[in-house]
Amino acid sequence: MGVYVCPHCDEPSYLDGSRQIPGVAPGNEVKSLPPNVDALYREARNCVAASAYTASVLTCRKLLMNIAVAQGANAGESFMFYVEYLSSQGYVPPNGRGWVDHIRKKGNEANHEIVLMSKPDAEELILFAEMLLKFIFEFPSRVPTTKP
Repeated sequence: MGVYVCPHCDEPSYLDGSRQIPGVAPGNEVKSLPPNVDALYREARNCVAASAYTASVLTCRKLLMNIAVAQGANAGESFMFYVEYLSSQGYVPPNGRGWVDHIRKKGNEANHEIVLMSKPDAEELILFAEMLLKFIFEFPSRVPTTKP
């Protein structure tokens, strides 16, 4: 039992047997995100590190809305509008509609039903969100620009 400094992030963690507080944030950094999208993605990851799994799932749901607005959708629309917008505008990769639908369904379950989400639920949604963010923001930013 004790407080230890992480060699990766230089932040303290409390270790008590096999329990670590805060826990490890799942997922990976994604480059070239708009600030609000980056903040929500980090929040979803950090919720898991704090054992706030339902909050993480709800944040992943909200992340879909913010991604759509960052890609040109009007603010103030319904959640379903944003999901359809991402798909109809080509922001969902081939065979990726299942990712978005899974985030939507789990987020709706957490939002509209009396149910708690689990760590595997949250980690899975973060993985899907990460892939979507890389497809929409990071990978296009890596394409070299050519000058005419």
